[in-house]
Formats: sequence, C-alpha cells, structure tokens
Amino acid sequence: MKVLIPTPLRSYCGERAEVEAAGATLAEVLEDLDRRYPGIRFRMIDEQDAIRRHIRIYVNRNEVRALGVPLANSDEVFIFQALSGG
Repeated sequence: MKVLIPTPLRSYCGERAEVEAAGATLAEVLEDLDRRYPGIRFRMIDEQDAIRRHIRIYVNRNEVRALGVPLANSDEVFIFQALSGG
C-alpha cells in the first residue's frame, strides 16, 4: 500500500515522499517500513509500542491512534510529524 512520508523522516527512505509497504494492520505496515528503511519506526513509535505524541497517522484521511487497526492493500497511510518552535 502507499505510505506518504513527512519531510523530517524522508532521510530514512532515500528522500522519497511516497513509499510502498505491506501488512494487514498498521503495526505490520510500520514493521515492514522498518525492514525496508531501518530506524524509521523508532521515530514514530515509542518504547511502549504507542504512536509518539508528535506523530499523527491517518488511514484514508481518518486519524488512527492504535497500531492494531486493520488495513487493506488499497488503503493509503499518511504520516504527519508535528513541528514546534517559538
């Protein structure tokens, strides 16, 4: 399925904005991404297996907060990283 990568994480995947990944759940898709692009999952998922506070993940434009969300091959996953500053 198509996964859109935010600019701050593109260095992990050869500066590509869009990559392919496979899996029946969001957790499996992120694990597949990490196999293809080592280190990217840790930037999105913390040590307790939860989505980091500054990361938002959408499946077909609906925000998801659980890694067990089932996915279909036709789904699109959008990853957003919050920016901060002052």
